[in-house]
Amino acid sequence: TRIPNAPEFVEGVINLRGQITTIINLRKRFGMEPKEIDTNTRIIVVEYNNAVIGMMVDTVNEVKYLSANDIETLPNIITSRSEAKFLKGVGKLEDSLLILIDLNKVLSEDEIEGIRL
Repeated sequence: TRIPNAPEFVEGVINLRGQITTIINLRKRFGMEPKEIDTNTRIIVVEYNNAVIGMMVDTVNEVKYLSANDIETLPNIITSRSEAKFLKGVGKLEDSLLILIDLNKVLSEDEIEGIRL
């Protein structure tokens, strides 16, 4: 369900196990090209600054767990991009690297208060 006068990146709300949960579209939040919602689209539910929020993403292949020791700072080639303000670092896995989003930078405290239900 859409929310009137909500920021553009707020996709709407869903009823998640009896709790009304705000859904934000990460493509819109990051200023990326829009993409149609399809069967691969997923919502990742996170607890963020004492609020439960759903983050709409293009797809989820699997869930991985990383320790703090597995996270390195972003390389300079990435930190120079405007999207870098939302990033935390690079996660090292056995056979690959993952660019990690910093949840503390996705929404400001004012934005969280504005969408909290």
